[in-house]
Amino acid sequence: MKVVHHTPKAHLSKTELLHEAKDAEEAEDWKQAEALYQEVIKIDPHNEVAYNRLMIVYRKQREWNKEWQTAKKAISSFEDMYAETAKTSANKKITRLSNSLLKLTGLADQKGKPIYQPGPLAKWKRRKTTLDKKLKKD
Repeated sequence: MKVVHHTPKAHLSKTELLHEAKDAEEAEDWKQAEALYQEVIKIDPHNEVAYNRLMIVYRKQREWNKEWQTAKKAISSFEDMYAETAKTSANKKITRLSNSLLKLTGLADQKGKPIYQPGPLAKWKRRKTTLDKKLKKD
């Protein structure tokens, strides 16, 4: 049995919060795991692991609406991050070269829009679609 330290959350690093949240999940302490993953997301709004695990926590509790809201927030956060990265002036040359490469390899359409979605977006969008159907049934 693991002993959970009662250190104030404000003093814990993102990695320590993730470890504590995983321990809470293993102990099936869903409320504690949920709170810790939300804390990680506050610290790092682009933390893929925290979003994935939080969605799983909600799924295990059958809280479909909360899982849907988390998926929506994660998708929005990552889309904003990718759009912001593409717009920065320091990366314009890199962005132009990347777009050319994507077109040449067939990974982008003629307008330069990627055919495949970067990172976890595709997975999250599929899950959100599934949740849309599940919520409509209920």
